[in-house]
Amino acid sequence: MKLKTNLFAIIFLATFNLFAQNTYVFLGSYNRDKSAEAIQIYQLDTINGKLSKITSAKNIINPSYLTVSPNGKYVYACTDTKTPNAGSISSFEFNPENKSLTFLNSQRSGGENPVYVTVHKSGKWIANANYTEGSVSVFPILENGKIDSIAQNFQYMDGSTHKERQTRSHVHSAVFSPQFDYLFLPDLGADKIRCYAFDENQKKPLIETKNPFTKTDLEAGPRHFTFHPNQKFGYCIEEMAGQISVYHYENRVLNKIQRIATHPDKIKEGFESSDIHISPDGKFLYATNRGKENNIAIFSIDENGLLKNIGYQSTLGKHPRVFAIDESGKFLIASNVNTGNVVVFKRNPKTGLLKKVGKEIKMESVSCVQIRKI
Repeated sequence: MKLKTNLFAIIFLATFNLFAQNTYVFLGSYNRDKSAEAIQIYQLDTINGKLSKITSAKNIINPSYLTVSPNGKYVYACTDTKTPNAGSISSFEFNPENKSLTFLNSQRSGGENPVYVTVHKSGKWIANANYTEGSVSVFPILENGKIDSIAQNFQYMDGSTHKERQTRSHVHSAVFSPQFDYLFLPDLGADKIRCYAFDENQKKPLIETKNPFTKTDLEAGPRHFTFHPNQKFGYCIEEMAGQISVYHYENRVLNKIQRIATHPDKIKEGFESSDIHISPDGKFLYATNRGKENNIAIFSIDENGLLKNIGYQSTLGKHPRVFAIDESGKFLIASNVNTGNVVVFKRNPKTGLLKKVGKEIKMESVSCVQIRKI
């Protein structure tokens, strides 16, 4: 009887461990060198947080931001970022069984310095934000994962009040609404969150709305944006002001209900707030600060969508540009550009606080991290 029990335990653990290993971590970088492993993929052990390298890709420049298709087969990257008179969006096929990442094709991004790319839930469209020239582009995706020719490109010229950083539009992200029927575009240069209706069945899916944008506070510098899992609230991190604006959301309309700092009161200037995400259970929000702080601000979220700061966690590196939370909500992974290190934190689901686990990964100028269960 004891032998049967032990055998059952061994089989159960082996099966559980196998199931736990189908979560992957995708890393991009400002590599500036075609011989470097510009994109790296790791397997995440969802029991202990350990990262094990699977594959990588070379011969591309500055894949600064990545996204993964809904079926997990394709990776799309902002490439030639921060390259004068250049900018592209590239596609790759990921095969976890063969441990391979294969370049498929590339298209011009429709503007210099692409910094964000997102994929529609249908897997048939991607949209990207071009920072320097202030534009958004939309591309159809072919059945083989390749990016088709650009379908639409909108460029903006309006700026805001900061004489150095807001002389013109700088679109910093492109985020679909929870129902994927609208596309929101935080524009750091214009202090606006732009909005288009999105019809996936049209050849030109971006459709202008009566109210094409939500105005933010002056010199806020809206950067990244996320929606609450309950779809009732939206949260925008403001890079220049070091604030998070909270909005009630309904049918594309954003109504601001709170604005809260991402830093302690003693810090008065030099804000470089960057990324923002919510835990899958909707109870906690996390936001990264670069510059002098290099930390993750942690907030609880009440039933009305309002935030309360409950602490800060060092990212154990410098310039945490992008971070990600895994689908289970168990782990948060931060990427530090200037120190070239990737750190895995385990989340406490009750308190929302973070604790470092596992061994750090080194990757020069690592700029982006995405986590996907496949």
